[in-house]
Amino acid sequence: MTFELRVILPSVLPKAIAWGESQCELITQTGQPLNDLQLAVAKYIGVAHPELIRVAEVSSLPQPEDHELREIALDTGLFGSSMVGMTIGYGVYVCHGYSSFNRLSHAFRYVQQYEKAGSIAAFLQRDLEHMAALEYGDAPFELDAQEHLQH
Repeated sequence: MTFELRVILPSVLPKAIAWGESQCELITQTGQPLNDLQLAVAKYIGVAHPELIRVAEVSSLPQPEDHELREIALDTGLFGSSMVGMTIGYGVYVCHGYSSFNRLSHAFRYVQQYEKAGSIAAFLQRDLEHMAALEYGDAPFELDAQEHLQH
């Protein structure tokens, strides 16, 4: 199913924000705080409040229960078989076995972007607007995060 994201974005954005906020809350409750090295990396990458970051290791990334939202996420490349991590606000999901230094540094850059945006709602609105015009890999937030991978 192919969606014209630009057309439907106003109607799905509130659902995406609600889902994102609920997932961030869940990670906050279940995730682990960063260790000293991870805190240092997050600070280096530009996160203002790395002490708020929580990382939840999961067997697979959660997907929205809402059918339309899930289909849009799959269609835009937000979810897929190769996805092993996801950042929502100060919450980071990472699949078991994939919490490498490199992946976490990438996730921490997303945290910095959320901070700069000011909220999950503001970040998701900008990110989804970018994806309405570009492929996921060409979206500015993803390109920025790729530039901050730590090897």
